[in-house]
Amino acid sequence: MRFYAYHGVMEQERRVGNEFEVTLEVYYPFENALKSDELEDTLNYAALYAIVEREMSEPSKLLERVAGRIIEAINKEFPAVRGGNIKISKLHPPFKSDMPNGAAAVVVKW
Repeated sequence: MRFYAYHGVMEQERRVGNEFEVTLEVYYPFENALKSDELEDTLNYAALYAIVEREMSEPSKLLERVAGRIIEAINKEFPAVRGGNIKISKLHPPFKSDMPNGAAAVVVKW
């Protein structure tokens, strides 16, 4: 998922914004959906996207906090979730880097 958001330690980052990429992997018991073909037996991907979009729109200094808010919201809305992984990448960090893609990222497993 890609977003333009206003996260960063420096005030200018929170004013000007940056491009972010979020990769989300959620562990959920899909056994019923494998047999039923019904939405209520699985995760609603649109609802997951809406959670990420909402939390990305709230400025934070730390990407870790953004990830924490996303995890908290997913766990609250989908109590059957067994964990997952989230990676939030700032695509154009405000420092010179020698990284292949130039991004700075945080990865959280829960």
